[in-house]
Amino acid sequence: GLPAALPALPLELTVLYNSLLCTVGASDSAIKGEAEGICQGLLRVLEACGACGQDLAMEELWQKVLQEVTVEELQAPLHRLGALQAAWWLAASRLGSVAGLFQLLSTAEDPSRAHCSEGQNELLSVIKAWRVPPEGASLPLVQSAKDLKEILCTAAAFLQGLQELEAGNFPTALSLLQEAAGGFCSKKMLAQIYTCLGCCAQRMGKPQTALQHLKRALQVDFQCLPALSHVAAVYHELGETDAEMQALTLLYEALGKNPPAAASSSPYFLLQTELLVHTPVLTSLLRHYHPSEVKYLLAQRCLQDGRVADAVDHYLDLLFLLQEGLQQQVPLDGSSALPRIPEVFLEAASALEQAGRHRDAITVCEEVISRTTNLIPRVLQVEERLEQPECPLPEAGLAGGLLSQKESLCCLAWRAAGYLHQGWAWAKLGESKEAVTQFSRCLSDLLRVQLHGSGVKRTENLQAEVEVLQKIRLLSLIGRGTQFLGLGRHKEALLDFQHSLQISPGDPAAASYLVQALWKLNRKQEAAAQWQKFCQGSPGEDGQQQGQERPLPLYLVSCLEQAMFPHSEPLARSIQDFLGAAAQDTSS
Repeated sequence: GLPAALPALPLELTVLYNSLLCTVGASDSAIKGEAEGICQGLLRVLEACGACGQDLAMEELWQKVLQEVTVEELQAPLHRLGALQAAWWLAASRLGSVAGLFQLLSTAEDPSRAHCSEGQNELLSVIKAWRVPPEGASLPLVQSAKDLKEILCTAAAFLQGLQELEAGNFPTALSLLQEAAGGFCSKKMLAQIYTCLGCCAQRMGKPQTALQHLKRALQVDFQCLPALSHVAAVYHELGETDAEMQALTLLYEALGKNPPAAASSSPYFLLQTELLVHTPVLTSLLRHYHPSEVKYLLAQRCLQDGRVADAVDHYLDLLFLLQEGLQQQVPLDGSSALPRIPEVFLEAASALEQAGRHRDAITVCEEVISRTTNLIPRVLQVEERLEQPECPLPEAGLAGGLLSQKESLCCLAWRAAGYLHQGWAWAKLGESKEAVTQFSRCLSDLLRVQLHGSGVKRTENLQAEVEVLQKIRLLSLIGRGTQFLGLGRHKEALLDFQHSLQISPGDPAAASYLVQALWKLNRKQEAAAQWQKFCQGSPGEDGQQQGQERPLPLYLVSCLEQAMFPHSEPLARSIQDFLGAAAQDTSS
């Protein structure tokens, strides 16, 4: 409450500088908001000099103080306070304000030092050009201005590198991140910078360079687990499955342990780089995986790579984790590696089927069926919405609009896929009648969907779900048809294969089974004609059509493999013999 006095101001500003640093160091959390103490300190400086700046913004206040206050004894404390102000603005990503402030500081000292050389980063140039004021022995500082300048340079390089990385300017981002890596920071922060360097190199199409940076991050701080998850992603991109699995296994084991004390973070610095850098892009790059997400990645990769026994073990562990309720800790913003829970169960069922554990697969599918039964309406109408906005409002979903349709289609697909898997599992157990029952339930479920409109301009969000349902219907018809063949019900089998070809004209499995059904019905001339028609189809066109299709959900891949026609060569020989005999009869 005392009036400002020039002789006391150097001490007052130094005390303010030390107290702000102590407050930041004691909280040990990211700097947010404005430093009110700095504003009050500057106003007292102006008051002592007979000026006023009550209504000025902080940038204008600093400009007025540095241009109008020429008292020599105030220059050093004002410069130190200016560096502290820059820290607050860096933490708020106000890089332009920081650059302007340091230009003022350098101009007040020496006008020639404020210019940036061509090709250099302006912000880093003006910070580096700032001459640190000398420290007086009578006014000790809790953190020197020299150290603060180094921290500001590192944080400025890191922040700008992250901005360029987010904008896709990878060469510039790489240069700035390398500048930050050579700066003044803790081991924890250095590991984070190397992790970002690895991500940048990966996006530049340089996976080996990315691995070098990520391994360097782990060498600096072995607790930087996001670096390990990025290592696994790079190995996945390279197709090195063994190395990827090893990285994921290490990550899972590390997440299961109680982490020791954090890596050394230079505790003798009250203001550190990590308190200034907390942007959404950094949070995204350094996201920590939940153990259930890593376990899913292990299970998924094993299933995709044909390591069925390992996949089963991982999926069963994962189902246990999910039943324990740990999925609640997984982020729900779409960034999670974990798919929807019913899909995890269906993938587990697929792995169990491939491992020959058919009854276990049936049990897992029953869980999906029972959990989704009450979520599906008796009739689901999918309408064309040509004028549907790209981002529908949440209220639309609650009112039965596009979002609820999408969710209902997903639930229907999961339950139908459950019946589909059960059908194939019963077929493998030799229970053809039970298999027919499950395939029929799947097809009956799919009759709930009523499509309205041309089917050509269906909204993109629903198109993907409808395509999955059509694929499930195709696989179920083929599956039921094969069981009808085994039961000697050839006419019913023929109808299913004909319907399959209506859904997917030219499908190799459906076409081959159709020929076989005609052959067994002793309609050999028709069978031969269909076979010739199928063989004359252009493989290039089929391949092009398959390339345009969306990839199948992982839980349907094993069903697709089971639906493949296994007797192509014997059937082809029989038809060729028949055609050859028919040709001889004609010539004779």
